[in-house]
Amino acid sequence: MSALAVEHQPPSDDDWDLLVRFWEETDWQEGLTVEIIKGIVTVAPPPTGNHSLIAAKLMACLQPGIPMDWGLHQTLGVVVPSKSGLYIPDLLVAPDAVVKGAPFIPAAAAELVVEITSPYNAKHDRVDKAVGYARAGVPFYLLIDAFAPLGPTLTLHGEPRGDLYRVLQVAKFGEVFHLPAPFDVDIDTSLFPTPEDS
Repeated sequence: MSALAVEHQPPSDDDWDLLVRFWEETDWQEGLTVEIIKGIVTVAPPPTGNHSLIAAKLMACLQPGIPMDWGLHQTLGVVVPSKSGLYIPDLLVAPDAVVKGAPFIPAAAAELVVEITSPYNAKHDRVDKAVGYARAGVPFYLLIDAFAPLGPTLTLHGEPRGDLYRVLQVAKFGEVFHLPAPFDVDIDTSLFPTPEDS
């Protein structure tokens, strides 16, 4: 028996419009994260307490490095190029002027996106979203991976080219992680709970 190769095609303009309309008009249960990833609507359960704690601690660390005319957002959607994705990053830093009145923004307008993995979305965060954010030219993608195979880590991706990022820095939970300019803040990851803390 041979394997069947399947090439994923981005949705056509009509398909994309239908996907976005479905995403916007469906009455989703509160707390669910509903995204379009690789042209497919995906639904994830609400984040766990540990996930929310990591987001809250990270927001507190980031706030001093955010200029007054930028915002730190938790539920703002971003559209990636080629109409293949509409993501809801766990945290997003973008200029206020881009965000005002927008149901979602172009990912290219973000200065930083942060994804915090969960057991059911880790592959999307590690692979699919990294490609989408790189393609969009987002300057920094911070992946907080509590479920990494070798233990909980933070990975800062930057210098996007095409579908790829360069890994700028990696740290394990428990270490101090420095987020470079324009943020120039330290993130004390010893404040982050691990899956064992559940």
